[in-house]
Amino acid sequence: MTVSDLSAPLTLPCGQVLPNRLMKSALSEVLADRHGAPDHRLERLYATWATGGYGLLVTGNVMVDGRQIGEPGNVVAEDERHLPQLTRWAAATRAHGVPLWMQLNHPGRQANPMALRSTPVAPSPIAVKIPGASTPRELTGAEIEDVIERFATTAAIAEKAGFDGVQVHAAHGYLVAQFLSPLSNQRTDDWGGDPERRMRFAIEVVRRVRSRVSPGFAVGIKLNSADFQRGGFTEEQSKDVVAALSTEGLDLIEVSGGSYESTAMFGAAASTVEREAYFLEYARAVREVAGDVPLAVTGGFRSRTAMESALSSGDCDVIGLGRPTCTTPDAANVILAGADARIASHRIGFSTTGLLSRVTDVKAVNSAIDLGWHEDQLHRMGAGLQPDVSRTKLAAAASLVRRNGRDAFAKRRG
Repeated sequence: MTVSDLSAPLTLPCGQVLPNRLMKSALSEVLADRHGAPDHRLERLYATWATGGYGLLVTGNVMVDGRQIGEPGNVVAEDERHLPQLTRWAAATRAHGVPLWMQLNHPGRQANPMALRSTPVAPSPIAVKIPGASTPRELTGAEIEDVIERFATTAAIAEKAGFDGVQVHAAHGYLVAQFLSPLSNQRTDDWGGDPERRMRFAIEVVRRVRSRVSPGFAVGIKLNSADFQRGGFTEEQSKDVVAALSTEGLDLIEVSGGSYESTAMFGAAASTVEREAYFLEYARAVREVAGDVPLAVTGGFRSRTAMESALSSGDCDVIGLGRPTCTTPDAANVILAGADARIASHRIGFSTTGLLSRVTDVKAVNSAIDLGWHEDQLHRMGAGLQPDVSRTKLAAAASLVRRNGRDAFAKRRG
């Protein structure tokens, strides 16, 4: 049954109830301490969002393997050594009745050299096409099984710590997405060689996670509609993955797209941008094969009118809000407060036709600076400060280099 009321609750297949249809989607906070543990900054940040009116909060990517890190500052939950800190993080939202899900991730070949403790690993020894990327080592069959178990272990830790669910990150070119793409997975064994075998890793991860948590604990996945690269993961292949996953006990499928190599969120087709939702058309296409699994769409939503239209059309069940929540932490309350409500968005970067464009790829630089500027806002809120929309792009660039070193201006995704 479709609804148009953003404030309507949603009961997930596991029985968990989301108080409304607005989700704070995953954003990379990079606010862990040097040991990979969440600290008071993440507690403060999520306590702030917990008062923002959202029906669901999803954390930024939490690493399932401390040897393979996406960015310096990622939280690592590969065992129970950080359980007390994870428990405090989960408790930060409980008083406000907002479900909090932990996003589970393995970067694969997109591991950051500044945080890497060993050679990056991937389905096949094919480097990501960004400056300075190293060639990963191909995972063995035994190592693939170990990674699958790590996803399940981290999910079990999340439940023990008091989180309400987990989301498997299978988008944006990270390891699960690497297995799905024929460009990054050129194996010919049981884990690659055709679309059915390439999707096996994602299915096994979800299946193992579901088996290790209780029935009332939510399990979701973030999946690319496509990776927007010639010869890569296509919408038809993605649709087949959704169909296969629909019988694996999932509670929510979030639709996204693109990767480090092709940042689809910044180059969406005009027909979809006009509806304020980059991936809404894809969600409509997979609605039937998703069965009873609710769909979330994140990307481009700014007005209550467009959000309600997406719900009433039946194209999706949940509206995801990403970067606007960095500068308007109570964005859900703002949207729910008025029929004509809109939330502000900010794009930070240099002119694509200026002097800089003659010496470098300005789009790649702007993608990094824009993401870094929004991360800076999260750091401010983690420090107990208000967002600062007047922060300059040069200040954002400086903090980005400090956090990520020479990889700071590679094409990046949140």
